[in-house]
Amino acid sequence: MLRIEKYIERILKNAIEKAFPNKELKPIEITIATNEKFGDFQSNFAMMNSKIIGGNPRKIAEDLVNNIPENDIIEKLEIAGPGFINIFLKNSYVSEYVRKMTTEKYQFTELNTDGDIIIDYSSPNIAKRMHIGHLRSTIIGDSVKRLCNFLGYHTVADNHIGDWGTQFGKLIVGYHKWLDKDAYQKNPIEELERVYVEFTKESEKNPELEDIAREELKKLQDGDEENYKLWQEFIKVSLEEYNKLYERMDVHFDTYYGESFYHPIMPKVIDELVEKGLAVEDQGAKVVFFDEKENLHPCIVQKKDGAFLYSTSDIATIKFRKENYNVNKIIYLTDERQQDHFKQFFKITEMLGWDIEKVHIWFGIMRFADGVFSTRKGNVIRLEQLLDEGKKKALEIIEEKNSSLSDEEKDNIAEVVGIGAIKYADLSQNRQSPIIFEWDKILSFEGNTAPYLQYSYARIQSILRKAEELGKALDENKEIQIIDKNERALSTYLTLFPTMALKAGEAYKPNLLTDYLFELAKKFNTFYNSCPILNQEDNILYSRLLLIDRVAKTLKEGLNLLGIKTVNRM
Repeated sequence: MLRIEKYIERILKNAIEKAFPNKELKPIEITIATNEKFGDFQSNFAMMNSKIIGGNPRKIAEDLVNNIPENDIIEKLEIAGPGFINIFLKNSYVSEYVRKMTTEKYQFTELNTDGDIIIDYSSPNIAKRMHIGHLRSTIIGDSVKRLCNFLGYHTVADNHIGDWGTQFGKLIVGYHKWLDKDAYQKNPIEELERVYVEFTKESEKNPELEDIAREELKKLQDGDEENYKLWQEFIKVSLEEYNKLYERMDVHFDTYYGESFYHPIMPKVIDELVEKGLAVEDQGAKVVFFDEKENLHPCIVQKKDGAFLYSTSDIATIKFRKENYNVNKIIYLTDERQQDHFKQFFKITEMLGWDIEKVHIWFGIMRFADGVFSTRKGNVIRLEQLLDEGKKKALEIIEEKNSSLSDEEKDNIAEVVGIGAIKYADLSQNRQSPIIFEWDKILSFEGNTAPYLQYSYARIQSILRKAEELGKALDENKEIQIIDKNERALSTYLTLFPTMALKAGEAYKPNLLTDYLFELAKKFNTFYNSCPILNQEDNILYSRLLLIDRVAKTLKEGLNLLGIKTVNRM
């Protein structure tokens, strides 16, 4: 099932070939009309091509319109202003398109979906609990993955965990010196965090500890059995903790290739950079210099002591992916502070001649009104704490509004609604804007929020249940009849869903989809308040049941693309 624009495009294309044969013209653009007075869709083809065709754009538009045959899609065409073509759809076509929605798979034939899109997101550091600073990368990355899958791509979700580096030498020292075994049994990551903080405090008084930590790290890197076993345990207990949170947030990964995975590849990367004359020695280190026009600082790829850096690791990552996947593109999600780093290593891979499309999706950081989160300031909110708070607030509202539900149902609804509210509060923002963290705002249940959309979905389920109780169950074989203006407004807006999902996916901006879903829910509620359903004659009742069922399924599918679940009652 194609987007409606593609069907209109075919009709216009045939008319263009008749009206203006043997001309190399700019492609047809069909856009959604900004006001229903101007139709359902518009095209500025005449103005775009007036110089090529020669003549007045309005006259060109008239010639085009006169060559469009009678068809099942277009009711009428109007020429407006200097040559806009306003396109009005037939109600019968809109209703049939809506009836097929959610039962036929959408096709996006204009996209090149060959190969794998590798999406690199979340990426917490081992032995540290996840906090709300990890929220944006995790849920924006998950939504981008879902959108890409919806558009027909094959995705590989990779959690590039921080599992290598100097902190492990310190953790090994701390583990042997200060570990509380009972605390470690109960909550391993919390205890490892405490041990790490203890090391930091003690090393300020006794700097020799830093040397001991470096020795332990060297032993680990050289394959010392005891240290290697401990390091693996730190990774295991950390991932077990992270996966509990990922499970709650319905976030799933295909691979967990951390920095250590790429460590054996890094020497080969350095060799290749040196062989190609891209990395040169500078004060004992190996450095890549860029052309002045690139406006990039030199990039150190190996320190003078032989140690590798993040840039080396990231270049090695691309080398591995290039050699082991059929790459369509690689997408990275990090906050805005890493933009220069990505520009540097992206440029280096281009200099190496690796022809791979790479996209850095950066987002504004989340901060408190008085500044950024800081572990030292002790103002970091743990991710688990945030999810628990969301659930608690949702439960309070459920107790107040629908206390007759069973405890099990209340608990399930509170989890879905609370986590949905948190995700949506973030995803509904332009990702490049910084977010000021406010409990009330992030857990709001009114206006453009997930609970409002989830409630609209649950409301439709309630109507469908009541209809079934009346012996008027939803019938997929009935037709949708468009009678009322609100019925038409809802139906035509509903048909735009695949277009809005495409726009959100191509721009990597889930907020374009949240805006659409919020407007869809508002149009449904306007329709519901002005168009009765259950007390109507059968032909209208069955038609409207089918229409609202398609609205519900589209809300559910749209929320699923944001990683947000629905419930049948609230």
